[in-house]
Amino acid sequence: MRLEKRQQTSPLALALAPVGAIAFTLLVSSLLVLWAGAPVAPTWAALVRGGFGSVFAWTETLTRATPLILTGLAAAVAFKARLFNIGGEGQLYAGALAAVAVGGLHGGEGFATPVPVLMVLMFLAAALAGALLLLGPALLKAKLGVDEVVTTLLLNFIVLLGVSALLDGPMKDPTAMGWPQSVALQGSLELGKLVQGTRVHTGLLGAAALALASWAVFKYSVFGFDVRALGANPRAAAFAGVPPLRTIVLVALLSGAIAGLAGAIEVAGRAGYVTLDMSPGYGYSGIVIAMLGALHPLALMAAAVFVAGVLVGADSMSRAIGVPTYIADVIVAASLISVLVATLLAQYRVRWK
Repeated sequence: MRLEKRQQTSPLALALAPVGAIAFTLLVSSLLVLWAGAPVAPTWAALVRGGFGSVFAWTETLTRATPLILTGLAAAVAFKARLFNIGGEGQLYAGALAAVAVGGLHGGEGFATPVPVLMVLMFLAAALAGALLLLGPALLKAKLGVDEVVTTLLLNFIVLLGVSALLDGPMKDPTAMGWPQSVALQGSLELGKLVQGTRVHTGLLGAAALALASWAVFKYSVFGFDVRALGANPRAAAFAGVPPLRTIVLVALLSGAIAGLAGAIEVAGRAGYVTLDMSPGYGYSGIVIAMLGALHPLALMAAAVFVAGVLVGADSMSRAIGVPTYIADVIVAASLISVLVATLLAQYRVRWK
């Protein structure tokens, strides 16, 4: 068996590939539901109702989707230049910690700094922390050929251990009764709610605006062309005049900054302070989001809402039917593999010797 590249790739086939992948994922997941001894149709109905069946369900889904859009965008930006950033989780925590460090200055008052200025400084600090965390692995790859998958992955654990030490040490909230968490942000530094009485916040609008801006940059700017060229063929891009080192550095700074902003928005919009369980793997899920969205900044927003709906709906499904919530992780993982295989088969045909 061998793969042979198709002379022409059908746009319709590429568009239908995710649909077929999701259908295959539902089929595989249905078998697992049957194995768990639960009825298939009521199980999926409970999942859909839990994630999308009411205004409250939609607000919870969009709240969960907000950091996923940003971590997915961070991964997509890096992957476009063949910089495989697996460190979104660490960059998110670094951004969250930097935001609280700035926003929590002097007991949260920021030395009487005006709230708008302090909020801008808070988000800039988060973006800078995430950007610098990815800059090192990017330079190691560009200069020494060190595999960035390994370095960014290992940095996640280093950052989490550092966060743990800080939350039990100098950044620990003295009023938390011994619980390892940072000082909480003042209410004036929290993001506003889009729907009163729910948790969905204006960070969703910021994430969507950032995705739209990224799409415009990559489609219409010289920098976007450089990134696409570098991702398509690094040697040809260098021969055509694209500066590889400068492009990689800029991509790393942009990707890390977006992941850092995800941490700041999660703190200011939902949590209010940093804890070790603040993120249930948003950085890693962002990789799935980026691939499901085919690295397209606008398509990954839909992918983020889909994954968030599955995760939120799984909780409701588990309570109503008794199916383990881990089925949501299976759905997300299976959908990623299915999309990759479906996209591959849309571009290549299988030849049997």
